[in-house]
Amino acid sequence: MQAVLFDFDGTLVDTAPDLGYALNLQRARHGLEFLPDAAIRPYASHGSRGLLEIGFGLLPTDASFEAMRSEYLDLYTQVMTRQPVLFDGMADALEGIEQRGLRWGIVTNKPRRFTMPMVEHMGLDVRAGAVISGDDAPQPKPSPQTLLLACERMQIDPQTVLYIGDAERDIQAGKAAGMKTLVALFGYLAATDNPQAWGADGCIQQPQELLAYL
Repeated sequence: MQAVLFDFDGTLVDTAPDLGYALNLQRARHGLEFLPDAAIRPYASHGSRGLLEIGFGLLPTDASFEAMRSEYLDLYTQVMTRQPVLFDGMADALEGIEQRGLRWGIVTNKPRRFTMPMVEHMGLDVRAGAVISGDDAPQPKPSPQTLLLACERMQIDPQTVLYIGDAERDIQAGKAAGMKTLVALFGYLAATDNPQAWGADGCIQQPQELLAYL
């Protein structure tokens, strides 16, 4: 392996508290009670689409979806750097990657206008070999385009890369790019998810476990 690429939300960074807080602010604006964090967390990897579904029962085909999505994203912009943190053990995992002389980067479906302020807020931009957002390529994951763009920017062969994510689309994208893939079981998986059926090269319960695959 030459490098490790991470999904952002639910893999590298625990952003669920802020994603959920923005959703609850929106619910309060519409006269609804706050949802518990445990109810929101499994939807946190699915962006505004998943959050509006759990928060309001909305689907993209609903007439009010785009207006509600815009409102949610405006609220999220105000709180997104409130308390994002690396998952427990991730700091040690990143240090282990760097100590091995390997590089790492971020490939997320999160739009760049949200990704970069958070990455910079956490000081990750000075360490990551590439930070690729969902709108940096014509098609986000499960297309491999953003993963291949990261490899292009880092000047590495995709076949020498390990990609780690917590959603099936992450594994689909990584496999399509020719990478080794791992499922982050510590991420935002729902009870109905079956990660063992996604075809990844492995599943990890803690971030440090990825070091055994390098």
